[in-house]
Order: sequence, then C-alpha cells, then structure tokens
Amino acid sequence: MSKQLLSAMPQVSILMPLRNEERYLQSALDSLYRQTSANWELVAVDDGSSDRTAAILAEAAHKDHRVQVICREGGGLVAALNAGLEACRAPLLARMDGDDICHPRRLELQAAYLASYPDTGLAACKFRHFQRTGLKQGMIDYETWQNGLTDHSLIIRDLFVESPFVHPSIMVRRTVLEELGGYHDNSWPEDYDLWLRMAAAGVQFARLPQTLLFWRDHPERATRTMDEYALHAFRACKCHHLLHGFLQNSRDVVIAGAGLEARAWQRLLAAAEVTVSTWLDVDPRKIRRILHNAPVILPEELHLNGRKMIAAIGVRGAREQFRGVAARRGWQEGVDFVCVA
Repeated sequence: MSKQLLSAMPQVSILMPLRNEERYLQSALDSLYRQTSANWELVAVDDGSSDRTAAILAEAAHKDHRVQVICREGGGLVAALNAGLEACRAPLLARMDGDDICHPRRLELQAAYLASYPDTGLAACKFRHFQRTGLKQGMIDYETWQNGLTDHSLIIRDLFVESPFVHPSIMVRRTVLEELGGYHDNSWPEDYDLWLRMAAAGVQFARLPQTLLFWRDHPERATRTMDEYALHAFRACKCHHLLHGFLQNSRDVVIAGAGLEARAWQRLLAAAEVTVSTWLDVDPRKIRRILHNAPVILPEELHLNGRKMIAAIGVRGAREQFRGVAARRGWQEGVDFVCVA
C-alpha cells in the first residue's frame, strides 16, 4: 500500500495530548514506529509546552507523514482532547500519552478485536506500571484489580469502585465519542466521566488479555498532580452519575460502612438532599450508634424495603466480604446495591 493511501485512509487515529513531555516523548513515539500495524495517524496536541516538546513533534512530523501536530496556547487537558478529536479521521481512536510505551502489537490486536466484535464500542487492554522500583502498594493493587476486570459484566459490576480503564490503554469507535459529545470538563476525571456516560448509553466494553500498554509512573504524571484526579474529585464524579442513574428518584438510602469513606459519601448525598436512613456495619463498637440521625445496624437486621444501598467500605478486602454477606442476604448487585469503594 502506498504512503499516500495510508495517509488518506488511516485505520486508527492515535490521540495524544501533551504538555512538557520532552523527557519521555521520543520513547513513546518510538513505540508507535515499532507497531506491527502501520496504518495509523498520530494526532499530537501540544497544549502550550515550554520545553522541547514542540521541537520533538515538529521533527517527527517532518520525518513521518502520519504525524499531525496541533499547537495550542494552553487551554487544559479536556480542551486539548476535544481539539485533537476533531482532527482524528480514522473510524477507530486509540489514546496514548507522551510518557507511556505501547507493545508493538497493541494497535493490531485492538483493531482486530473491534473488527471481530462489531457490537463492542471500546476495547481496552491489560497494562503494567513501570518502573516497578518504589511503586506503592496502592498502585500495584489498582493494576491487579483493573487487569482482573476481564469482560463487560465484571467491568460494569465494578464501574463505581474506580476507573476501570487506564485512559491510554483504550481503543474506541470514534462514532461513540462523537455521539456522546466528546470529553466534558466538570472538574473531575474526564476519562472516568466518559466511561460512566458510555455505560449509561449502553456501550459494550471489552478487555484484551494481553498486556499492551506500559504506564510510566513518575512524580509529574497527571494523575498525581492534577486536582481533577484527587480522591474527592473521583467521589464527586461517581455521586453525580449515581444520582442520575442507580440512585435516581431516591431520597432515602442505606450506606454499608460507617467509616471515613462512608461518611464522606453521606456529606455528598446530603448536599444533593438525599438522606441516609440506615448505616450498615459489623464493628461491634459502632453497632447501635446514631450517625447523622440514623442507626448503625448489623446486616442481618436490615430490610431494604425498596431502598437502594451503596457499599462505601474503604478497608482492603472488605468489598468481597460485603459481597459475600449480600449474596447470603439475597441482595442483588446493580439492583439493590452498588459498591463505590
């Protein structure tokens, strides 16, 4: 196939927003050049970098016709993503950041999966953090948890626990993004907000079994530095979507858990004029206490009577323990309760 035809008809558009990525950018680009599938275009959006990012991109575009560079004065990540999305031409869109590395077969395998399963709107892959030295246990746990969400049903089950996809690991049909109005700026994680809107719209998710993205861990990573990725921002995003979905028309809910995470949820719900009428816990020191005018009781004492319940138990391992309790009580996940931690 000629270079001209490849340029005219890319199979995959790679959307890469950047700001001051000179340290790692060439390694990210090199991993794209090594892809077994050559029919791609890179839409790189430089959002006002003050280092050598622009120069590295200009050189890349000069050497490879598949690289398109959009230069902005700086308007934030969401605006950069939407500007890049408008320029993407391919029917499939892959995300990547300027500090990560793709496996050589990433584009090939994800595009092949979406071609084989036309009802799937988004195909992620497994990922691995690097460097491993100094990686905190919480990030290792997150990697293990997310990679364990191997099909649509598991992804939907844990949708409100945490973001089920690392943003630069996904490939999505461009029409899905366009139909949902692209990325939204709401002062919380733009990618997690997108996954929740996709789920509400009935988009089918998948995860390939191969590890195809290597997610670089470093102190300047956006997930560590931007307020939009702080715990309170994730919680606000979850609450917004729950109030428009699972908790819609609920003015009276039950919270499983009575610790710090559960109380943070009580404050969010109270701000939305949703009352917590009962707290559920197994800690004997908390049973029979009254929190915000509601009693703390044992699971065997609870009768939902049509009320919805959210499980906000922040202790490691407690989620699966609660699911065991719920199964014995006949509570159905996604119908009677949703786990949010």
